Amino acid sequence: MRRPHVRNRMQRLRAAHSYGIVLAWVLATVIFAGLTPDSDWSSSLLVIIEAVTLGVALWTSGFTGPDSKLSLTFGAVAILAAVALLVWGGATLDGIVAILSAVLTLLIAAAIVVGVVDQGEVNFQTVTGAVCIYLLLGFMYVFIYGSLAEFGHGALFAQGTDGTRGVRVYFSYVTLTTVGYGDYTMRTSGGRMFAVLEMLMGQLYLVTVLALLVSRMRPGTRWGPKPMDEPERTEPS
Repeated sequence: MRRPHVRNRMQRLRAAHSYGIVLAWVLATVIFAGLTPDSDWSSSLLVIIEAVTLGVALWTSGFTGPDSKLSLTFGAVAILAAVALLVWGGATLDGIVAILSAVLTLLIAAAIVVGVVDQGEVNFQTVTGAVCIYLLLGFMYVFIYGSLAEFGHGALFAQGTDGTRGVRVYFSYVTLTTVGYGDYTMRTSGGRMFAVLEMLMGQLYLVTVLALLVSRMRPGTRWGPKPMDEPERTEPS
């Protein structure tokens, strides 16, 4: 039996595309989540958009083509979840779709991580990919807080409300960046723990991963994918 085709690192590099495309998709998805009404139709559309973003991330990292079975499978799962939410609705399905959205966000980040590591050097693509991952960290917590709101008892925030999805987008990125305006705070110990984890992840990511990548970018770094026939650079001994 013929084994399924799995691309090795060189094949992925030859198929890799610009992470600027992924960054545009991620930004558009975050803006959509923050500005649209907190309703079943917008949650359904959002999970489908995330599945498309995952397909774009897999394609950009060179894992798959735009019409691969893997991307289509995630798309089918997202569509089924979206249809179920529109047909039946309810807090339980809202929570399940929120968890699915968090998983999709994590998979998008994982695909980008592998693609960034595959670059083998610090260039514009790796930094752009790292920025995508930072935004995705905050976006993942939006859905974690959403699932806590649906499955928890009582209000999510100490201010006596679960907040809309737009409020949770705002709270997540305020927490990730440790701005801490204080207009919204978690009510439960579980919610506070997730907020602490997000703050730690956000700060550690900025001062380690992004800072290290930016500091290692060389003058004259190419602002685009490196041609495959370009010889590898060697550090002077």
